[in-house]
This record gives sequence, C-alpha cells and structure tokens, in this order.
Amino acid sequence: MQQETVAAEQGLLYERVAAHIEELIERGTLRPGDRIPSVRRLARQQGVSIATVLQAYLELENRALIEARPQSGHYVRARRAPLPPEPRAARACTTTSRPSIGNLVAKLYGAARDPSIVPLGAASLDPALLPTERINRSLSLIARGAGGAGVAYDPPPGLVALRRQVARRSIEWGCALSVDDIVTTVGASEALHLCLRAATRPGDTVAVESPAYYGLLRLLAGLQMRVIEIPSHPRTGMDLAALAEAMGRHRIRAVMAIPNFANPLGSLMPDEAKEELVEMLGRREIPLIEDDIYGDLHFGDERPRPAKAFDKRGLVMLCSSFSKTVAPGYRVGWAAPGVFREEVEQLKFAQSVATATLPQMAVADFLDNGGYDHHLRALRRKLAAQVERVSEAVAEHFPPGTRISRPAGGFMLWVELPPGTSALDLFDRALARGIAIAPGPIFSAKQRFSGYIRLSCGHPWSELFDHAIRTLGKLCAECGV
Repeated sequence: MQQETVAAEQGLLYERVAAHIEELIERGTLRPGDRIPSVRRLARQQGVSIATVLQAYLELENRALIEARPQSGHYVRARRAPLPPEPRAARACTTTSRPSIGNLVAKLYGAARDPSIVPLGAASLDPALLPTERINRSLSLIARGAGGAGVAYDPPPGLVALRRQVARRSIEWGCALSVDDIVTTVGASEALHLCLRAATRPGDTVAVESPAYYGLLRLLAGLQMRVIEIPSHPRTGMDLAALAEAMGRHRIRAVMAIPNFANPLGSLMPDEAKEELVEMLGRREIPLIEDDIYGDLHFGDERPRPAKAFDKRGLVMLCSSFSKTVAPGYRVGWAAPGVFREEVEQLKFAQSVATATLPQMAVADFLDNGGYDHHLRALRRKLAAQVERVSEAVAEHFPPGTRISRPAGGFMLWVELPPGTSALDLFDRALARGIAIAPGPIFSAKQRFSGYIRLSCGHPWSELFDHAIRTLGKLCAECGV
C-alpha cells in the first residue's frame, strides 16, 4: 500500500511539471522553436528529481508538444502543415448482402500476433498505456482473499459489485441505469452477440454504418443475417436520411451503430441526431444495438452521451466493455438490453453460463478504488497526442490526394488514399515490409472501400512508428503508379 502511495505521488509530480510547461506554451511564453529549461535546471526550479522531469518531458513528447534534439536539449515543437481534407462519405447502398470478409480478417489477426510486425492495423492499445500493474496486482490480491467465491460460477446477470459500478457511472452519461438493468458479458463482443440474437432471427436484415467495424460484420455473417449498409459521415456518423430511405425499402429488424467515435471513422454523432435516431426507430419498434466501447475515450472536456440516454421505450440495447480502457485480456463487458433483458440473460446462460468471476472482481475494485477517472484523463491526453502525431506524419509522407479523418475520440484514423491506389495492394506490400494496416474492404459487407485504410494510433509514438509511416507513404506512392 505504501508503494502504491509513493507511486501515485510521483505520478502527480511529473504531471504537475508537465502541466507547468504546457501552460507556458499555451500562454505563448514558450513559442515554437524555443528551447525549454534543461532537465537539471527544471528539477532545481520545481524541487523535484531529475527522473520526475524526464518523465514529464517524455509525456510532453508523446503529446507532440515538445521534441528532443540530440546534443542540444528539448524544444517546443513546431506545428506541421495543415492536414489534408477529410475522407468522403460512402455512397448509399440500395441492396442487402451477406457479409464475407473472413480471409482478409484472418490475415490481419495473423499479423497482430507477430511481435516483429509494426501494429498499425489492430484496434488495440499498448499495455504501457493501460493500468496493467495496478489491475494485475488487484487481481492477485483478490484471488488470495476470495476463497470459494473466486472459483465459483457467477451466473447471469453477473457480479453485483461490477454492475453497481457501471450503474453509478451511467448517471454521468444521462442514462441512470439500475443494477438490475445490466448483464455482465465476456467482453463487448458477447454483449453484441447476445443482443443481436435476442432482437433478430437468422435471415433478418440489419442496418449498419458504412464503413462498419469488421467484427460486427463477422458476427452478422455467423448469425446468417443480411446487411444493408448506411453511409456515414467521417465527422457526424450515420446518415439518418439514408437510414429512413432504407427502412422504406427493406424490412429492417435492427440497427447496429457506434454513435460515439465509430470504428473505423472515429465519427461522433451529435446529441440531436442520437435523439432523432432513437425516436425514428422507436416509432417503428426497431431495436438499436449500440456499441459504446469508445465513449470514455473522448478528447473533449465532457463525455458524450450514448443514444441510450434518449431511450424511453427500452429499445436501445447498450453494450460496452473495459477492453479499450483497462484490460483487454480480462474480457469484462456488459449490456443494458432494455426490454430484452430477460431474454439476454437466458441466452447468456445458455451460451457461456457465466462471465469469469475474478476478472469482474478486479475491474469492479479498480472502478471503485483504483483511480479509474484519473487513469482515463491521462489516457485521453496520450491518445489525442498520438492521433495528432500519426495524422501529421501521414500528411507529411503520403502522396498528394490523401485524405484523413479528424476523430474527436478513440484512437483510429480513416485514411482515403489517392485516386487509383489499391488498399489491398498496399496491405500486401506493407506486410512484406513488417507493417500491418487494416485495408478498407474488410469494413464493408460488399467489400467496398478499396481505396481506404484504417490506421491504429494505440501505441506511443517512436522512431519505429515514424519509420513505418514514412515507409507506408513510399509504398502508397508506388501502389498508385
């Protein structure tokens, strides 16, 4: 406990030092190109250790505010040239289809398992950005004291302590869920799976964003669903006029969407649009299966509300997990399925009996006692800086005609390649050079987006990633020849 207190105090010290330099930059006291105080000098001025200043400077480097120059010191980083335009929205689809993207996704996952490959393809965070030591230590302590409860089944709806923490946090989102509204699951994937099975039957048509997260498309394919793709804007998400038109042509049984920082676009649906979406579907009694896994990773001052906040009929089935913020391998997720709660509980028991007990306990403890909000504030700053750094590198090194999304949260970039450039060709060439990217066709049931790629910004910036982006830019130029 004493070690944890010391570590927390050291963390506060380096953040205080970093905030001091950041304030000087924002006020204009330190301008782009100015040399900032040496490590030793700032340590004396602030009354902290050299190690604390070094950690603060590393934090500022990761946030693209300063840069280190060999044999010279640290300098305020100059802003790069303006970013290129945003990608264009997809055209509307008038027909339904069955998703078929298995081989491409398998190739991408194979690359993600190879530690020698630069991971610009998978939507995962570097463990260094997560509270890895804290959550693992908590799991160990809980396991030693849990006795029989730690190895017993925890049948649906799941651990009360965890559901209570989620319900408490939901008040801040405008949802005010109760403990009984929530069912714990094996990650968000199982939550989405259960909600989809509760709301639809094989052969039904489901509307999805376009581009759509390939995991959703694989899920729909496995359940033998048909898909209608609704165009989404890189800034504001699903086109509601196009959705209304599709509902007039097709018998849509459910809509699946990620209103907050969609994967891969990073789009954020405005609150008015979320409310309109919920009302539009409610009038037709069509359930909305909402994935809010990125909601806590906003770059702005306030967390955006999920569409569930506007739900008056219980038709919004809210799903999320702690895989993107705490511990992906713990596989702790949850669903708030509204009027489908009882059926989701029954399906959960039939499918997996229970969610693993000890990981639920560890996550619940971290939410209650581990400084989750403090961790989120630091994580959001780092991700915003990483997204900015990768965006600037793409703008600098990719050929003219490239377009880049402007996500306001999450850690994905959607990149439109110059006309005539093949994303699949670039994927193969990059993989041969030890770099993984996600090609656009895996984000479409019809394998559209042949000229787009998704880049993950989930790892701290380094020379390795700088070199990877430079290499991708050169390969992109070759693909367009």
